[in-house]
Amino acid sequence: MTTTDAAKRTAYLVLGMHRSGTSAVTQLLALAGASLPENVMAGDEHNAKGYFEPWKIAILNDGRLRAAGAAWDDVFAFPFKPLPQQEERVWLSRAVTLFDEEFGALPHPLLKDPRVSVLMPFWLRVLAEVDVTARCVIPVRHPLAVAGSLSRRNGFSPEKSVLLWSAYMLAAEAYSRDLPRAFVGYDALLSDWRGEVKRIEAAHGAPLPRMTAEAGKAIDAFLTPELRHNAAGGGLAGLGWAGELTQRVLDWFEAAAAGAAPGPKALDKAAADLTKRGREMGALVSPVTRDLDAARTELLDLRQRADFERGEVRRLQAQIEALRREAADAIVHLDSILADG
Repeated sequence: MTTTDAAKRTAYLVLGMHRSGTSAVTQLLALAGASLPENVMAGDEHNAKGYFEPWKIAILNDGRLRAAGAAWDDVFAFPFKPLPQQEERVWLSRAVTLFDEEFGALPHPLLKDPRVSVLMPFWLRVLAEVDVTARCVIPVRHPLAVAGSLSRRNGFSPEKSVLLWSAYMLAAEAYSRDLPRAFVGYDALLSDWRGEVKRIEAAHGAPLPRMTAEAGKAIDAFLTPELRHNAAGGGLAGLGWAGELTQRVLDWFEAAAAGAAPGPKALDKAAADLTKRGREMGALVSPVTRDLDAARTELLDLRQRADFERGEVRRLQAQIEALRREAADAIVHLDSILADG
């Protein structure tokens, strides 16, 4: 589809680490007029209000990461690892087809899968092929709060969790430098989401698609205090080099979320340090995370398909029950006509 620049579709990309406020930001954007994909991941005991994550796209992203020897929980998944041209073309074609299936011709697709952060060069090519521009929103949550959530859900050590947070945030910032983007403090979002919406719209140079009074009431009902699942207990200083690197990344993002405009030098240095560590020890870490991720992805696929099938069964059961009621009503009506006759 070819469009003029004025009419071009615009996607909202929610970037950043898992468990860092991406779900809250995504639901806010959805209530304000951006469109979620056809198939989203259901909530569970770790996030009862829902992940709003496109599970089919997440599975594709897991496969693309594994194709390059990485995984979503590989602390060295950043920087992006391109594939040979022919192999990359296959993945791009799959992604374009899936994007069209999930979003159709919606004017404001809303894509939230944290893996997109470390796969941004790939997804920007996908968006270019479907003639969609991008605006980015990057939530900023303290990495130790994220670590607490990942410890409970995945059993990760604090060191691994804060390095994952750093890798995803470094990727989100580096790959969005040429795009309209907004940094949103997670705590600020929960305490004054209207102020954060103003900052998002100012950073994007455009209003959210449908920020109505009705949408505001729905957002008020969604952004409730229980979304603060984990406090940022302790400090990063006790986590060795992982904590020291993460502190530098955190300082930059906290400044950006507070409205400052720090230059990229500090993050470029942190990214170079992480890449150096990856060269030193990545071969000991990445294959293990890749192989574990293959098993996890298969389990996710089976679970989501089972959820879908259960939903279809419930829908059909409700339809059958409605038809039974209609038939019973029709029989009563027919008996009444016959009795009158």
